[in-house]
Amino acid sequence: MDRRNALKLGASAIAGLYLSPLLGQSSIINAVANKGLFQPTWDSLQKYIVPDWFRDAKFGMWAHWGPQCEPEAGDWYGRNMYEEGSRQYKIHVEKYGHPSKFGFKDVINVWKADKWNPEELVNLYKETGAKYFMAMANHHDNLDLYDSKHQPHWNSTQMGPKKDIIAGWEKAARKAGLPFAVSVHAAHAWNWFDTSQGADKNGALAGVPYDGNLTKEDGKGTWWEGLDPQELYTQKHPLSTKTSNKASVHSQWDWADGASIPTPAYSEKFHDRTIDLIDKYNPDMIYFDDTALPLWPVSDAGLRIAAHLYNKSLKKNRTVQAVITGKILTESQRKAIVWDIEKGQSNKIEPLPWQTDTCLGNWHYDRSVYNNKRYKSAKTVIHTLVDVVSKNGNLMLNVPVRGDGTIDELEREIVKEIGVWMKLNSKSIYGTRPWKIFGEGPQQGSAGALTAQGFNEGKGKAYTSEDIRFAQKDKTLYATVMAWSESGTAVIKSLGNKSAYYTQKIKRVKLVSTGEELQFTQNENGLEVHFPSQKPEASYANALEITA
Repeated sequence: MDRRNALKLGASAIAGLYLSPLLGQSSIINAVANKGLFQPTWDSLQKYIVPDWFRDAKFGMWAHWGPQCEPEAGDWYGRNMYEEGSRQYKIHVEKYGHPSKFGFKDVINVWKADKWNPEELVNLYKETGAKYFMAMANHHDNLDLYDSKHQPHWNSTQMGPKKDIIAGWEKAARKAGLPFAVSVHAAHAWNWFDTSQGADKNGALAGVPYDGNLTKEDGKGTWWEGLDPQELYTQKHPLSTKTSNKASVHSQWDWADGASIPTPAYSEKFHDRTIDLIDKYNPDMIYFDDTALPLWPVSDAGLRIAAHLYNKSLKKNRTVQAVITGKILTESQRKAIVWDIEKGQSNKIEPLPWQTDTCLGNWHYDRSVYNNKRYKSAKTVIHTLVDVVSKNGNLMLNVPVRGDGTIDELEREIVKEIGVWMKLNSKSIYGTRPWKIFGEGPQQGSAGALTAQGFNEGKGKAYTSEDIRFAQKDKTLYATVMAWSESGTAVIKSLGNKSAYYTQKIKRVKLVSTGEELQFTQNENGLEVHFPSQKPEASYANALEITA
């Protein structure tokens, strides 16, 4: 048997073990021999085994926070403010002035984060039920939010807040006893800032270049005198062949479709910045906002970063306790890192652990979402969590943070309501594994297909009391009824006495939120569970504990 086929066979065996509720991390490790340190190749990285802490945690919370939150105008502000006529361009001109005179570098300068209290927010998220916490280390805007050795001027310790944001978040997470994760997005600054090279086509300033091509020599007499904007914008290169709209950037996310290809120097600088981040702050997890790994396939920088993190964790813990996530992964790549689905969910039980990431509002804080009360509800978040867990996944939830470092009162209320459900029902979430099927009911037939990074959330029918999601832990089966049964009875068809999925006679059914034992009948039509007359709190998802 050649090496490649041996690796495939070993990875298939691991996938089967992931779905066994009876086997823990030690069994998986013993099943596949660890052949030493990881090398920066996809084949070598396929030796990776997802740690139990991540599989057990199920629910993480995220501060996707940086200078683009300062204008309170939503995601991708640093790119879209240079697109003449766009919503964010108009907001920028009204709030700050024309982008030829006040560019994104100047937004960074006015960002102060003066009300930021990382300990208070992390403690709130822990109280809500989060089992790990993630902070953004940089976005596509290329500002490192930490004391960055290889981005020494354009980082948050030197400008804007003049604070080590990642150090603050890490200290708070460690104090709270939560695994600490960082999200890294800066590999795409090369093309993401293309729009800053442009100019208006209309109006009094038509043809006047935006500030994306400014250099150190242009800064005399300004607040940024002595600094080189090109260390931030990285725009001294040819434009991609398609830069007319945001969609073209997405089509080039894997450095194809006419994308301008980064230089080796750019790729190495990104690599060095990320290794510095890992070695200084020791994250338990890194989320990459990239197709597969950063700069793949035009550079092996991402592969080298992954091997470094795995080897560092292996040396410290004897087993790899680190997690790396990436997007749009091939089946083989999903064995090397954890598949992340952005704003979407798989429509089946995945053989390998995965994660979905979503947010209450926009990724970056958006005042219009607040004004129009368009945040996701706690009900929506909990339905997403229960569905994802039933399919072998985790949920990472971003709560948008204002530029000053606070969350608003509407967000806080939603977060607290999520915590109410979690306190009552979390035993049906933490430490569970998928059952034989993920669920039943009309909703599952309506779920939308995944596209690109994900983006199918909210496309299916609303959940009803006919929709059930399953998970198991030890010898206990959890069946969550995704709405309160107004008729007083919920029927779980998959648990009938002639079911091929559950062949044992059911002896007890409990409502997890209250601990109350419920009356039930198991017949050929299914398991008929009689709900109590009094609704519990947060009754939009009702976990049942079923034992034989």
